[in-house]
Amino acid sequence: MDGMMKAAYLPGNSTVDLREIPIPTPGYGQVLVKMKASTICGSDIRAIYREHTGKGPEGYQNKVAGHEPCGQVVEEGPGVRRFKAGSRVIVYHISGCGLCHDCRMGYQISCSSPLRAAYGWQRDGGMEEYVVCDEKDLIELPDELTYTDGAQVACGFGTVYEGIEKIGISGNDAVLVTGLGPVGLATLMLARKLGANKLIGVENNPYRLELAKKMNLADVVLDSNENTVDEILALTGGQGVERAIDTSGADPARQIAIRATRAWGRIALVGEGGTVHFNPSPDMLHGQKTVYGSWVTSLARMETLVEELVRWNLHPEELVTNRFSIDDVSKAYELMDEGKCGKVAICFDEELR
Repeated sequence: MDGMMKAAYLPGNSTVDLREIPIPTPGYGQVLVKMKASTICGSDIRAIYREHTGKGPEGYQNKVAGHEPCGQVVEEGPGVRRFKAGSRVIVYHISGCGLCHDCRMGYQISCSSPLRAAYGWQRDGGMEEYVVCDEKDLIELPDELTYTDGAQVACGFGTVYEGIEKIGISGNDAVLVTGLGPVGLATLMLARKLGANKLIGVENNPYRLELAKKMNLADVVLDSNENTVDEILALTGGQGVERAIDTSGADPARQIAIRATRAWGRIALVGEGGTVHFNPSPDMLHGQKTVYGSWVTSLARMETLVEELVRWNLHPEELVTNRFSIDDVSKAYELMDEGKCGKVAICFDEELR
């Protein structure tokens, strides 16, 4: 496909560089995907937009931004076997070597090869009108889900689902979620569908506190302060929650998640960055608690999540509070950085509404 297209780059000074570049051509085993929706992740803001602070897997190599892409295949390269022109696809946002142990388990996020390249970090991502994708990185998007639903699955909902599956959530569990940004809100949505008997959310951003209450995603929403653990204990008969997930990456929130979990409970740390300080014996060992680290998900589990969303009639796009065209991509990143929003999406064609 000949012609030019618009594409967004992040210089690392809280601005966006929107350029006109040639539409790329897919190579062997690749397809050209016309973008329909590409959402902004908090890690884009933390490690690229404000300043290029990421290293290793988060090292930004001046590529087209955006690692939550979803769209439709419009052109096939040679050797493509499954996804053809017209296929609706979610892009799993890390392209692994396909041969290391983690890749063979479907966890391309943990690929140990120098060939590993994340969309929007080390190879061109979704903040452009067309993106070249390796066919092996694609997940089928059912007709029941919108492209904006799919963009949410590409990172945020997939990441949450992995953490939830690690700790297990059922009707036996009261669940605490610390950090009510888009990933925290996604956690509440999925935990509810999995049967959690009580959902407690904790946040210190006033806008996000009110958004969580307005969306009625939790039974109780608490402001984060020095009394929060005691408030959670009071809500759970003095025992604490069976399961806790931190999506904030903030030290105080992680402490709350660990300390407000009851004996024999499980905690998942999903939020990136930051540190955590706690006292191993009273906070964890003596209560026989287990803390899990969780990073994105596998291709297979992302496919399972998509099936579950259809079965549950659950639409991740409900968390999108603001949609922008590619021409207004600077405004989109500025709003996401400000934090007075839910999820922010760059949308194309029918998704821009």
